[in-house]
Formats: sequence, structure tokens, C-alpha cells
Amino acid sequence: MRVLVTGGAGFIGSHYVRSLVAGEYTGGAPVAVTVLDALTYAGRRDNLPADGLDFVHGDVCDLPLLLELCPGHDAVVHFAAESHVDRSVVSGAEFARSNVQGTQAVLEASLRSGVPRVVHVSTDEVYGSIEHGAWTEEYPLLPNSPYAASKAGSDLLARAYWRTHGLNVSVTRCSNNYGPYQHAEKLIPRFITRLLRGATVPLYGSGRNVREWLHVADHCRAVHQVLMGGRAGEVYHVGGGEERTNLEVAQRLVALCGADPGLIRHVTDRKGHDLRYALDDGRIRRELGYAPRVAFEDGLRSTVDWYREHPGWWAASAGVPDSPPRPVTTPGSPTSQLP
Repeated sequence: MRVLVTGGAGFIGSHYVRSLVAGEYTGGAPVAVTVLDALTYAGRRDNLPADGLDFVHGDVCDLPLLLELCPGHDAVVHFAAESHVDRSVVSGAEFARSNVQGTQAVLEASLRSGVPRVVHVSTDEVYGSIEHGAWTEEYPLLPNSPYAASKAGSDLLARAYWRTHGLNVSVTRCSNNYGPYQHAEKLIPRFITRLLRGATVPLYGSGRNVREWLHVADHCRAVHQVLMGGRAGEVYHVGGGEERTNLEVAQRLVALCGADPGLIRHVTDRKGHDLRYALDDGRIRRELGYAPRVAFEDGLRSTVDWYREHPGWWAASAGVPDSPPRPVTTPGSPTSQLP
């Protein structure tokens, strides 16, 4: 089997590639892996094994390059995407380019090259926010951030290439991922790396926003199950089944890092901040036998341990300059201050 993985040097893609190279999904049977990655700020060559794969440094929007790479591959697994909501709020252009144009290029190259199977990896954020219950795959797409809108557009392109051209493509939509090798811009690694340094952690609004958490190992295993057994034109939800408010996550990270609870600081909420995400993942469980294996408490503890043991890996990303969150001011109380 020969697999082309786009975005394979990023957080989720690199976990998938490491697992493929190690034979974790194939009972040790060899898999030939090609990784295409632009190595932007969130992608790193050292996230990948030194041997056992072919690495191509390139842009997922580069159709001529994709047309060179795709022939001879049995499958394409498309992880490549801009994925940080805060960045998309500040500037959405790169999200539209990478996520929409890039996905179209991947689909077009797969079609022209006769690639037998494609999996497009997406997100639960395409649905917007849900107050009660959980989304099924039939829910309408109502994205609220430029990031989510760009992913919704890419999902619809995947459907169009299946419906119009008969491309054998499936879409996965996952809940919030966490685990080792995640860039420090995301909530869990950002809080861990700040708490380990004794810095305050900025918590948006009241912290009541609810997310369903999924360990990256469970997500990648689900993606491979969809690759091998999913139906063409179908969407598969990959849920973690572990709902927590952002405040609960922050408090648990404080405890696991042995930090002062006073380091949690409430700051002005993000524009268009979705209140709650929740996926009904019954389809992938029924059809493919998927179920998450990593309990949130165990996964969170092991993730904290990994960041504690690998300060050299995250020091650079934790130091990336960003706009300091604006402090919350409540009547009759002093304004919270961040360092």
C-alpha cells in the first residue's frame, strides 16, 4: 500500500504518519508513505521519523506538484489545513487559500491521477454551535468563524467531486484534538507550556464554552478505519465522548502542572466564540467498529508529562509572539492583568 499524506508534518498528520510507518494500523505490514508539507510555523520535519518515508517540501495548492506526486499512490489522506480560529479572525485570506483552494487541488490531482481512495479530514466546527444534543452527519453547515467557513467549503468540494466525478472520497469531522507535538497556539498546549513556566493562562470569557476532547491517537486510528472501510461520498464523525468546559480543562491542567490556580485569568471573549460542540458518532461506530480508547484524564496526564519532558520541542512555538488577550473588566472589580 502506498499513501500520500498532505500536511503530514503537522500535529495530527505527523501522528498518523508515525503510526503508518510503525505498522500500527496494518499489523506490522509495510506501508509506503509520501508526506507533502509546506513546513509553515505549525509543521516540523522533526515531527516525523528520519527513515521509512519520502518527504516532499511543497505547497498543497501547487496543482502541478500534486500531479507529479499522486500517480502510483493507492490513497491520499488530506490533513493539510490552516486550523487556528484566532488567526482566522485576524486574517482569513490564508485560510481560504489553503483550506479551499488547497483541497480543490488535492481532489483534482487525485481525480486526474486515478487515485483509488481519498480521505478529507475536517472538523466539527463547520456546524457552528449547538446548545443541546449532538450533531449527526445530516445537520446543515453553519460555520461561525473564517476557519470553520473555509473547512465547510472544502467539505462541500469533496462532496462535489464525489457527486460530479465519482471520486472515491470520504470526509471525517472530528472533535477537539489534543496530545503530544501540538503547537502551543492551541488551548491545551498553550496552557500547559505557560503553566510550566509559571505564567498566567488567558481564559476566554467565563470559561463556560464546552468542547468534546479527542486524543490524537484515537482520531488517527479512526481516519485510517475510514480510509480502509468508509463509503464514498459519506461523512463520518469522530467524537471523543469527553465533554468539558474550558474552565474545567484549565483547572485540571493547573492541578496536573502543579501550578497556582490564581494563574487562570479571564479575558474578553473571542469574536463569534461558539458555545458548545458535540458530535453524534454513531455511524462510524456502527459501520466501522470505531470507539475511542484513551480516557480524557489519562490522555491529559500523559500530554502534560510529554510537554514537561520535551521543553526543547515547544520552547520556540510557545514563544511565538501573539496579540495579548484583552482583560475583562467587570463593574466594581479591578481589571485582570496579564504579564
